[in-house]
Amino acid sequence: MIGLAEGRSEWVVGFLDETWWSRLARPSLNSWAETGEPLRLVEQSVEKDDPDPKAISCYGLYLPDLGQTWLRFVDGPPVSGITTRFLSWCSEKLEAAGKRVWVLIWDNASWHISKAVREWIDSHNREVKNGGEGVRIISCLLPTKSPWLNPIEPKWVHGKRKVFEPDGLLTAYELADRVCGVFDCPHHEHLSIPENAA
Repeated sequence: MIGLAEGRSEWVVGFLDETWWSRLARPSLNSWAETGEPLRLVEQSVEKDDPDPKAISCYGLYLPDLGQTWLRFVDGPPVSGITTRFLSWCSEKLEAAGKRVWVLIWDNASWHISKAVREWIDSHNREVKNGGEGVRIISCLLPTKSPWLNPIEPKWVHGKRKVFEPDGLLTAYELADRVCGVFDCPHHEHLSIPENAA
């Protein structure tokens, strides 16, 4: 599918994935320091009355042809209902960018291959075909247990090294804001499932 999209200005290839950004976990990293003054990483802990979660999840779409990564943070874990909201948001942005076909490359996470998400994509594509407007989605699943095939994965690793605070604890909002700064994208309202949803 990637080859089919090449040379077609109205087509775009996008690699989608989710990750958790921890306020506490220390990433694997190296650092330079003055002789005799090594960098000390302080192990963080969260107070019992801290209202923020220990980690926040985030959806990302890497678009190599556009040189952009789009992010949306999530209040809670990735689930089918949030996935369809992210797909809808991305589709609207891609349509505004003049795209007509989105080759969506992602893994076999349960919230990617769920019946609800598959039905949403089918319904979305029917609406695009019948209405003549919008972005058709061609879903392509990566082989199981092959994260190295998704080029957004190394972006997560490098991003986690860049946002790490060696001697303090960031709030969830500060962490999300730093992540958006690293990826040079706006910090949009977080996605969530309405409380009255079943």
